[in-house]
Amino acid sequence: MAHRIYAISMAKVYPLYIAKAENKGRSRAEVDEIILWLTGHSRQSFEAALADDVNLETFFAQAPRLNPARALIKGVVCGVRVEDIEDPTMREIRYLDKLIDELARGKAMEKILRSEG
Repeated sequence: MAHRIYAISMAKVYPLYIAKAENKGRSRAEVDEIILWLTGHSRQSFEAALADDVNLETFFAQAPRLNPARALIKGVVCGVRVEDIEDPTMREIRYLDKLIDELARGKAMEKILRSEG
């Protein structure tokens, strides 16, 4: 059984991510950087996904290149440890939620994007 969240469009969730970041003094550009880093989308393909109103399941399924460093994302989102989520689509959604949470909490972009060095 698919989760209801899968049917929600990225275009509906995206402004919520931006609002969460901006309410904490962060920027839309940083939200975009996180999304592009995580999914491998270009600015154009991301804008197209928003324009096409694709749902979250499709957004992640059609991501050009899910970042291999996303496996380094650990921690709790919505009371669940992201690294313990078995469903691959739900795990991708929660990875993004976790990164946006880290942004809103003031974490440095290098740390959020799991940069080495």
